[in-house]
Amino acid sequence: MPELPEVETTRRGIEPFLVGRTVRSVSVRERRLRWPIPESIEEQLPGQVIDRVTRRAKYLLISAEQGTAILHLGMSGSLRILPAGEPPTKHDHVDLVLDDGACLRFRDPRRFGSLHWTVDDPTKHRLLAHLGPEPLGESFTGELLYRRSRKRKVAVKQFLMNAETVVGVGNIYASESLHAAGIHPARAAGRISKAKYKLLVTCVQETLQRAIDAGGTTLRDFANSEGKPGYFAQELRVYGRDTEPCVVCETPVERMVQGARATFFCPQCQQR
Repeated sequence: MPELPEVETTRRGIEPFLVGRTVRSVSVRERRLRWPIPESIEEQLPGQVIDRVTRRAKYLLISAEQGTAILHLGMSGSLRILPAGEPPTKHDHVDLVLDDGACLRFRDPRRFGSLHWTVDDPTKHRLLAHLGPEPLGESFTGELLYRRSRKRKVAVKQFLMNAETVVGVGNIYASESLHAAGIHPARAAGRISKAKYKLLVTCVQETLQRAIDAGGTTLRDFANSEGKPGYFAQELRVYGRDTEPCVVCETPVERMVQGARATFFCPQCQQR
């Protein structure tokens, strides 16, 4: 599933082709995604100029003069810039055709992605209104994590992956960041010191930035706007490396399941 670095990589890839362009038409071939695509986007977006392409958590916001398209890539979605006449394949569900003859094509084989349209402030949309701070922003601090974690018995990995705590830190990057900070993923969030949370914030930010610089992580489906994979998988220190030696201490990396998700950690570097 694309996480924040993959979504940010996608945003940076499509932005130069969209900003300043007029949308000529919107073609929806399959409306049944995670939520049905509203007909309003086909009716209202054509004829408008795209002002900016931003990201909030794992959502892409394509803002025009009088509305915003909110897009989530789901588990297997991707966006490509192609010639408008390029024939669609089976899982190519939506085209935004631009005035220069290019189109933004949304492909989603598993159909867990979504596309919404709003003419109101997108940050107040029901999918975005209750999200926590951005992990690369100034409001994400160790003090914040420490304060919100007091008396919490939930495991710190689940706490970190909760979008109301901080957005965009998915399974891969939570495992990697906790290893870098030397925190066992099953330790109760309320049992971690303020100093450790400050270190964890630094590790989260450094891990995400390295992943963005590498173009994201491709394990199965992710491809950027040019159809190329992300290369951060080559830098993973614990994720997917169970039984392999830890890059720090050479102790075999272990795997466990938390909340139906695989967690990878070093039992020596991340003692509980």
